[in-house]
Amino acid sequence: MDERTRVLVVDDELNLVELVSTALRYADFDTETARSAREALDKVRQFKPHLVILDVMLPDQDGFEVARTLAATGVDVPILFLTAKDATEDKVRGLTVGGDDYVTKPFSLDELIARVRVILRRSGHRQESRNILTFADLEMDEDLREVRRGEHGIELTATEYRLLRYLLINARRVLTRAQILDHVWSYDFGGDAGILETYISYLRKKVDAFDPPLIHTVRGMGYVLRLPRG
Repeated sequence: MDERTRVLVVDDELNLVELVSTALRYADFDTETARSAREALDKVRQFKPHLVILDVMLPDQDGFEVARTLAATGVDVPILFLTAKDATEDKVRGLTVGGDDYVTKPFSLDELIARVRVILRRSGHRQESRNILTFADLEMDEDLREVRRGEHGIELTATEYRLLRYLLINARRVLTRAQILDHVWSYDFGGDAGILETYISYLRKKVDAFDPPLIHTVRGMGYVLRLPRG
């Protein structure tokens, strides 16, 4: 289909909204954002999203009321609730007012996007994805979750796969350590930042076991997937 899948991201936390919407755009979704219940209702009418990622705790009205308002006005759109609340009663409430799924903060951006795709498939709106990511002789088949360099298959753990995927979709672009931690681990990851260096080392041993090396350190900044210079 020519039309890209539209997702509306609603949250009053600016950092989270920017991270989620950026991750969705990288995953080939068309995105809009809203920071309040009133703005969300306006954007639903204007943008006509195929799915809404909706924070429960909004400044002017909670997300459950937004879902009720949408249903009452005849708007049938899948909703994925996003909140710091993790009590069972909140999850039940979210699902009973019309939510299709419920994700609690902190979360992995890749997991969130996977849940978005599952909801869209259930609702009969399947996103046409690019399926295969390539750079030089490196290839990642997202449908089969297979990675190859030339004729050589590469076995990756789930975290290594997420990290390599993020590098691939940003090939030739220098990514800061903070950007990578935000996307691959969690938007508010509070663990040991040294975990990134550890996983970059793991990836290099597997991906750069073949020439030319593709994963490069940019001193003082972060990492980039590119061909060697010179």
